[in-house]
Amino acid sequence: MDVNKGAITEVSVNLMTAGYCTHREWLTIQGGSGASVRFPAMFAYIEHPRLGPVLFDTGYSTRFFQATSSFPARLYRWTTPVYIGEEESAANQLRNLGVMPEDVRTIILSHFHADHIGGVRDFANAEFYYLREAYRPLQDMSPFQATKAGFLPGLLPGRFGDRSRLIEETCSKISLDEGYAPFTEGYDLFGDGSIIGINLSGHALGQLGLLLRSAGHEYFLCADAAWSTAAYASHRRPKSIVKLIKADWQQYKDNLHRLHILHRRRPDLHIIPTHCREAEQRYVTSPKVQGGAQRG
Repeated sequence: MDVNKGAITEVSVNLMTAGYCTHREWLTIQGGSGASVRFPAMFAYIEHPRLGPVLFDTGYSTRFFQATSSFPARLYRWTTPVYIGEEESAANQLRNLGVMPEDVRTIILSHFHADHIGGVRDFANAEFYYLREAYRPLQDMSPFQATKAGFLPGLLPGRFGDRSRLIEETCSKISLDEGYAPFTEGYDLFGDGSIIGINLSGHALGQLGLLLRSAGHEYFLCADAAWSTAAYASHRRPKSIVKLIKADWQQYKDNLHRLHILHRRRPDLHIIPTHCREAEQRYVTSPKVQGGAQRG
């Protein structure tokens, strides 16, 4: 399928921030400083002409603090300080735009880390689209294993499995136009070319990115395949110690390299990592999180 020149359904997209965490910059990119810096948890509110409001991830919510109140999940909170206030949740930000949470019936999940699924329980009528590999291994993990994997089961709603739509089973696999090389295939999530899912496994197994077109521009929401624009633009990996928390270090390196090549070939394509401060300043139209709440 030629998603560059064919008949494509355009959508509108609004990038928003629901909380943030802090880490030493040097951990996330070679040559980074030793300062503790802010990593926004962005999510995308997509308005689809047929499906209505669609979300790509949800960022954090204050449920993170309840989910990490006891051991071993509390280790997550200690190693990743999180800042989020109730008014900053995806659900409340959408309410401010006139979109009721119960009207959101489609949520696409890039992967299952807490900064991406933190608000899903606020959307009682939503179905969840994700790659099988992103969730299946998590289901059999012990609490310690889940914490190490960045997964907090309590953040998921009841009947999550019944409300899930595995992309491999429900969406058509397509070939991409050569304009997206070195990425060659994806999934037409809704059968109209509007949103194309791309497997970006590495940071997490089955991590999903999205290609979409809005207002005549093309966007590649690449989730955590890179932690910053600088990482893919200059092809700078995180410190090697970070491989301890990557699901597949080789796949991570491969996909970061692919993003770098794509960026050089297609400077017109807006490649947006979820946690990039530069991208937040450029694209996020909602108020930035200034402080929020953090609990020790």
